[in-house]
Amino acid sequence: MQDKQEAQRAQLTVYLVDDDPAIRDSLSLSLSLRGFHIAQFASAEDFLNAYDEAWAGCAVVDIRMPGMSGLEMQAVLAERGSHLPIVMITGHGDVASARSAFRHRAVDFLEKPFDDEQLVSAIESAFKLELGRLNKHAGKMRREAMMSSLSPREREVMQYLVRGLHAKEIGEQLGISHRTVEVHKAHIMEKMGVHSVIDIVRIGSGLAEHQ
Repeated sequence: MQDKQEAQRAQLTVYLVDDDPAIRDSLSLSLSLRGFHIAQFASAEDFLNAYDEAWAGCAVVDIRMPGMSGLEMQAVLAERGSHLPIVMITGHGDVASARSAFRHRAVDFLEKPFDDEQLVSAIESAFKLELGRLNKHAGKMRREAMMSSLSPREREVMQYLVRGLHAKEIGEQLGISHRTVEVHKAHIMEKMGVHSVIDIVRIGSGLAEHQ
């Protein structure tokens, strides 16, 4: 489990978006020494032009930059359906900016000068959210792959199992014998790599929640 968590964390990157090269270099050095993977961008436009929905980690974004502001960048990402957590940084903090940042689900709002520990704490909070999202997505992909391996009849049987029906009741609903239902149930369990109807119900319920 620990190896899996370390492998997942290794996929995460901190995307620094700030027009001040001195700040970018300083933050990049500090965070790199703490083991974070860093990618730098000099503007919100540069970041958005390069952005890929497969990116994982978090963005540390300055609010006030020439051209597009950090808040405008955050809004564009929200419109694109991005789930990338954002930590806002600013040398000119105000309540309205903070409110706007949090409305678009910013993880934190740090006013300069902030110390390294504040930033690291905010990034760790963002990474925790990101790892939760990635695990949830991976689980959904596994469940969908399992479902695609089932025949149409097996899917029908599974739907009734999830609803709590027994083999005899399912057979009556589908016009087949309860023995045939048991055969289908055995095939479902084998394909899904589970050992009980409870596991089938858990997987089926999880799919229903995410549809």
